[in-house]
Parts: sequence; C-alpha cells; structure tokens
Amino acid sequence: METNQESITQPSHEVPTIIIRPPRKWVPVDFRELWEYRELLYFFTWRDVKLRYKQTGLGIAWAVIQPLLMMVIFTLFFGRLANIPSDGVPYPLFAFTALLPWTLFAEGMTRSTVSMVQNANIMTKVYFPRLIMPIASILSPLVDFLVAMGLLVIIMAYYGFVPTINAIFLPLLIVFAMMTSLAVGLWLSALNVKYRDFQYTVPFLIQIWMFASPVVYPASMIPPSWQWLYALNPMTGVIEGFRWALLGTNPPGTMILISLGVVILILVSGVFYFRRMEQYFADIV
Repeated sequence: METNQESITQPSHEVPTIIIRPPRKWVPVDFRELWEYRELLYFFTWRDVKLRYKQTGLGIAWAVIQPLLMMVIFTLFFGRLANIPSDGVPYPLFAFTALLPWTLFAEGMTRSTVSMVQNANIMTKVYFPRLIMPIASILSPLVDFLVAMGLLVIIMAYYGFVPTINAIFLPLLIVFAMMTSLAVGLWLSALNVKYRDFQYTVPFLIQIWMFASPVVYPASMIPPSWQWLYALNPMTGVIEGFRWALLGTNPPGTMILISLGVVILILVSGVFYFRRMEQYFADIV
C-alpha cells in the first residue's frame, strides 16, 4: 500500500495540450498560417486536377475542346447569323480570347462553391486553414487555361495577329480573373455549407452572367453613358483587358478600374463573411 501511495504522490510528466479555438468573428486573414500550409494547398490543387481527368478518354484535351466548341457555336450564331461586330477582329478569335478568361472564372467559381461540402470528411477530422479549399479550387482551372492558351496562339498565328506590347499586362489580368472567381466563390462556398441548394443555382448564374459580360459582343456596343454601370460587372474589365492586351482592341480605360474596385469590395467582404462562418463549418457541413 505504501508503494502504491508513493507512486500516486510522485509528480507526473505533464503532456502539452493544444487547444484549437474557433476564430473570432471578423478576424483578418492569417497569411503566415496560410504560408505554413502551402504544401497542403498544393496537394488540394493537384488532387482537383487529377480527379477532373481521371478515367477520361481524352484527358487534358477537354481543356481545349470545350472553349473550341463554344467558339464555333458563337461564330455561327452570333458572328454569322446575328452579324454582331467584333471591333475589327475576326469573330472566332474575338470570341475565343474572351472564352479563356471566362472559362477560368466560371470553373473556379463552380469548384469553389462545392469545395467545403466535398471536403467535409477531411474538414471535420483535421485542422487546417479552411481558406485553403476555395483557394485551391480557383487554382486548379489554371492548368486548363494554360493548355487552352496554346490553342489561342495557334489561332492568332492563323489570322496573322501578333500580341501587342500590352501583353506584358496579361499575368495581371489572369490574377484579376482569379481574384474575381475567388471573391464570388468565397461567398458561395460559405453559403453552400448552410444552404445546399446554392450549388444548383451556380450553372444558371453562370449562363446569365456570361451573356451579361462582353463574351459574344464587344463592350463598345454599350452606350458610353451606361458603360460605367456595365463595368460594375467585374468580368467586363477582365475580358476587355484580355482583348486589349492580346489583340490591340479599344483600351478598357476607366472600365477596368471600376471592375477592379468592385472585385476588391466583393473579395474583402467575402473573406470576412467566410471567416465569420468558419467556426460553424464543422458542425453543419
């Protein structure tokens, strides 16, 4: 008994305890923490790329087939039948140049909307910054975009177009398109955790948004007095910027600045809303 009593009274080695607390409401983004989990971000991004083409017959060729078929359809119905102007650019090239940033935006928004629900099993078992999932979802379509850019170069060479010096701004415009996708995706991904029917409204939203953007027609068709209002659509600045950088069309001017301001507003508010809802994700996902 004495031995047992002595063993009980002996001090035990304390094991450090890690306590994970939910984030405070309206807390800013911890960029240092995101950087520490950069390898996990790479894993999620590469996993999404592999899952997209797993057990597909054509594989990465789908990245070219989708915008190419849409270009053909738009050329037949809007370029030939409707005779929509194209700012002096051959209509197939005019349409394809717009479809690249649009597809990058639409794919990223679609994937980020369902990213939290699709990764529910991981999210409820392991801690990591939840922002990684929507960010990875907007990075994975970049692979398709780069592949389709190769086809754009071929189409430009066929029509005898050489990129202008403005092409140096192309990387910034790509980031602009991805920022737009992330800004909307943060809102939709957080809302989709609580209201699952949001994921079903995204395809309809994309269709409406595309025809509200200068994909099949130039922004120059909009009366000058209304162009500031039209520029409130963030993809207006992105698409017109792409055409200006690659094809030398009308410079977007203040239109791209208005679109950029709207994107920043949506992105900042989306980050705050996502962080506010983050503490409830594991309970309701």
